[in-house]
Amino acid sequence: MAKNAIGVHVSIAGGIEHAPSRAAAEGCETFQCFTRSPQGGPVSDLTQETIQAFQAAMREHGFSRFVVHAPYIINLASDTPRTRHASVSILRKELERASLLGAQYVMFHPGSHGEATLEEGMERVKKSLHEILDGYSGTTQLLIEISAGAGHVMGSTFQEVGEMVRSVSQFDTFGGVCFDTCHAFASGYDFRTPEGAATMLADFDTHIGLRFLKMSHVNDSQTPLGGKKDRHEHIGAGHIGEDGIKAILTTPAFSAIDWILETEPEGRGEDLQKLKEMRTK
Repeated sequence: MAKNAIGVHVSIAGGIEHAPSRAAAEGCETFQCFTRSPQGGPVSDLTQETIQAFQAAMREHGFSRFVVHAPYIINLASDTPRTRHASVSILRKELERASLLGAQYVMFHPGSHGEATLEEGMERVKKSLHEILDGYSGTTQLLIEISAGAGHVMGSTFQEVGEMVRSVSQFDTFGGVCFDTCHAFASGYDFRTPEGAATMLADFDTHIGLRFLKMSHVNDSQTPLGGKKDRHEHIGAGHIGEDGIKAILTTPAFSAIDWILETEPEGRGEDLQKLKEMRTK
């Protein structure tokens, strides 16, 4: 891969074909978006006209790659069959839609095991992942996003994520992991110093494998270390801090992958500039 690219999550209001121009206006080198409402509801087909307009906008603004975030309603660990089957269907369709657009990755949150045991939830997630990827031949790869660990949400430890990864690593259409700095910090991983970052990455390599680290959501955290809540904050304004973010991003593992900001639009330009400065130092 070329030098890592930095971008933000942009809106698709008015049509996904407007996403590249919005990203360019914010000074992005790459970007993330949804292909549909993240909260569910009716989904419009991607017409050939829309796909062509999107790809034309990508070329116009010089973007070589982008990624898609799956809807928030997905729960592959659900003990309700209807919810799990719907989640499998949605993720498969998202991969297919993202392939039509030319996305590099689709990342998703595994979901909550609810009143069932962790082991039962893990088996459902692994089964679901197989169902999603079996027979899928698109160009977009699937990524598991590390979670913040609230309640019974799965995927907040490297051990859990590693088990999911190993279950589908044989699929070429499985990419690996999206690391979220806020989520990992809220789950209890402290990488705010070079020493801490090195220790955490060694742990990641042991349980998941650094070859599966494919991209990162970069957010500061309103939640203290181990607070188990997903609360993004602007870079330097949270409990991780600017130096803490820099400690992880300047490691060789993170310097080789793309970074996506998911902070609030107001003040995000400053966040983007801070990340670009961290990359050059």
